[in-house]
Amino acid sequence: MARSQETETHGPAPSPQEAPGTLGVGMVGYAFMGAAHSQGWRTAGHVFDLPLRPALAAICGRDRAAVDAAAARHGWAAAETDWRALIARDDVQLIDICTPGDSHAEIAIAALEAGKHVLCEKPLANNVAEAEAMVRAAEAASARGQVAMVGFNYRKVPAISFARQLIAEGRLGPLRHVRATYLQDWLVDPASPLTWRLKREHAGSGALGDLGAHIVDLAQYLSGELLTGVSAVAETFVRERPLLAGAPAGLSGGADTVERGEVTVDDAAIFTGRLASGALASFEATRMAAGRKNALRLEINGELGSLAFDLERLNELSFHDHTEPAATAGFRRVLVTEPEHPYLEAWWPPGHGLGYEHTFVHQARDVVRTIAEGAPPVPSFADGLQVQRVLAAVEESAAKNSVHTPVPSPS
Repeated sequence: MARSQETETHGPAPSPQEAPGTLGVGMVGYAFMGAAHSQGWRTAGHVFDLPLRPALAAICGRDRAAVDAAAARHGWAAAETDWRALIARDDVQLIDICTPGDSHAEIAIAALEAGKHVLCEKPLANNVAEAEAMVRAAEAASARGQVAMVGFNYRKVPAISFARQLIAEGRLGPLRHVRATYLQDWLVDPASPLTWRLKREHAGSGALGDLGAHIVDLAQYLSGELLTGVSAVAETFVRERPLLAGAPAGLSGGADTVERGEVTVDDAAIFTGRLASGALASFEATRMAAGRKNALRLEINGELGSLAFDLERLNELSFHDHTEPAATAGFRRVLVTEPEHPYLEAWWPPGHGLGYEHTFVHQARDVVRTIAEGAPPVPSFADGLQVQRVLAAVEESAAKNSVHTPVPSPS
């Protein structure tokens, strides 16, 4: 993957005098990610001039009372309890998948074969074989004019998109190091319940797939390079947890005081890697870092300079230009709120920051424009498959006492 200019900002939007057509959206899932995606679909057309108007046609979940409540809360016109019925609806042109990873492949492939566009949350699947099947379905659908995209929402942070531009322009020169960490603490307490995210059959992996997928994608996205090999360690610190009592709330939920079950995924994973150019990379993903709520940090060092990003200060970049005189050189704070920055032409005056939820608005904008323009999807299912291959190599390395494990090249 050669370095290139940002590809996710598409051509000019239609003039306000043109009445846009409608893109009927059907979403599977209504919990944390369902709420976030709903916010994006509901807001995008009110902020950006879009060539198609997203219409929240129907939301789907297995629990009738819960999905009806979600539809009312988030503005969906109808509710379904069977995703097959959702796909069959004539008023739905795009299926948005916000379910646990074990159902991604089945739903996405069925939707693509039915002629629908698809947006699927990350990680793309629970294993490489499922991701490969999804890519094959996406390639066949692309020939019919359909779009299949994967939801790596942190690409849509304006500061990260701007960092991508600076790196692609050569402002850092040849890259030497990429450092990426994603730290959370919601599993520090051993009494936290055994939710689906802690079961391999539903989640595929633990912190590795949940958090590591994001930082692997961002490392490759920002650098414009693929990881070629990894060496890893992983650990499950709490091997049994109380069973979940009632419905989950947010990431966790209430715990049963007696019954316990086995945790079958990792709590933390740490790994090193090498990019195609020879640059080195390091990664840390954990849900056991006390005091860290959603701490994603990236630093990229090159021959000519460095960039750093911290999600807890997501409207900022730290930039060091190493070509400046040493007496005055140093990291400087860049406030990424100017209309010249990615996505910000439609938002507030300079200095008025955005937040986490805006990444899903930008994601919805990009999906709509990609469909309307017939542009290549970015990030594509192929991008999701590449991340899945890295995650699989990390698991293999960790299981083999950290032996260096190559990441298969895209065919």
